[in-house]
Amino acid sequence: MKIEKNFEVLKSIKTAGIILRPSSPELKSTYLKIKELFQNADIEILLEDNSANMISLKGFPLEELCHKVDFLISVGGDGTLLSVVRKSFKYDKPVLGINLGTLGFLTDISMDQLPKFIEDLKNNVYKIDSRMMVEGSVNLNKFVAFNDIVISRKSISSMIKISAKIDGKHFNTYFGDGVIISTPTGSTAYNLSVGGPIVYPLTEAFIVTPVAPHSLTQRPLVMPADFEIEFIITDNQGAVVIVDGQDIYEVEQNQSIKIRIASKKAKMIHRIQRNYFEVLNEKLRWGN
Repeated sequence: MKIEKNFEVLKSIKTAGIILRPSSPELKSTYLKIKELFQNADIEILLEDNSANMISLKGFPLEELCHKVDFLISVGGDGTLLSVVRKSFKYDKPVLGINLGTLGFLTDISMDQLPKFIEDLKNNVYKIDSRMMVEGSVNLNKFVAFNDIVISRKSISSMIKISAKIDGKHFNTYFGDGVIISTPTGSTAYNLSVGGPIVYPLTEAFIVTPVAPHSLTQRPLVMPADFEIEFIITDNQGAVVIVDGQDIYEVEQNQSIKIRIASKKAKMIHRIQRNYFEVLNEKLRWGN
């Protein structure tokens, strides 16, 4: 059976919660248009409170919103959707991304496509992708990541040394600007820009990619996701850990970052016509 076959559908399509791109009050008219389109299809729309405050309307705190709705709608670009997926992850709500950005690896539905998609949604003509998430810990802080975890040097004037273990056994020492631990979904993000491989997003695997390594023998590594990976900062400068480009933690010498696959997956709603390889071809301009 092909990995992309997925027959999951929403149990109910009565209520949706909307989260808008932050610091974008100009999205009020877009929100009202989206609300009108969904309500015309008998789908009630509720607005998350930070988004509501931004456009001078009333809304619901995210936790309350997630308990009230059948699915969530992210309005913006891939960064907005990334934030929505992470914040709503524990509530197990599928997320639909409406793309107002430019690249759109994750958000594939444009405003022009929305009326037809809502019709398809009502007729169960769509798909839900289940994407691997990563959970990790640094010091006493626990986190989840959808795209990647970056371990980076604190100072631009020096390199960082990181000892790496798989299931408690040493396998490598990285010396350079840092290391990216990416999910398959995040393989087209920072990982790609430093020469890491593209991995099909429904795969379960870790991609470990060194950033500007001191040794030319250091190469990206793809491994099954049933390992636990640990990275220990071995020099005295410490490091910073950046989760999905949104949360930052400082790590000192001899402290470690532990990473493993999350027990649940993120769920993303897509058009049935969406083809990942066509997206790659279009966004990366392959063959041009």
